[in-house]
Amino acid sequence: MIVICDASPIIALAAVGRLDLVRNLYGDVAVPRAVRAEVAAGPGGSELLAGTRWLIARDALRRDVVAELEIEVDSGEAEAIALALELEADLLVIDDRRGRMLAARRGIPFVGVVGVLLEARSRGLLDAVRPVLDDLRDLAVFRLSDSVRKEALRIAGESLAGD
Repeated sequence: MIVICDASPIIALAAVGRLDLVRNLYGDVAVPRAVRAEVAAGPGGSELLAGTRWLIARDALRRDVVAELEIEVDSGEAEAIALALELEADLLVIDDRRGRMLAARRGIPFVGVVGVLLEARSRGLLDAVRPVLDDLRDLAVFRLSDSVRKEALRIAGESLAGD
């Protein structure tokens, strides 16, 4: 399975100590140069990248495609989408709304952090989605609409009480 990951899912899941879910679900994951730079620029980012050898550096070779995509999204999303196109990836892990819309238009299957959590829950890698969503909100300042949160909890089969 070929999986490409954008920076925000890596940063958010690492902030709450759940980046392991990506590794456990997908194995080795390709990460383009701009994404690695974005992750490295954050607090503890260089150490994170050094400690996760399964995040494999892969560059998008079609720089013309990257440049075209950068008209609509930032360089990290552009490189991730371009690399997904080049490698005919099975999945792109991306949260940016514009990036997801662009990936959809290009026919790239994608999932965001919530999708990762739901898949991990369905495979028995995560006991509950709610505590991780709470941590993402409280520790990673991860923005998630109330409707998406409620739908995720419904899909996970977790009580909506308190929401």
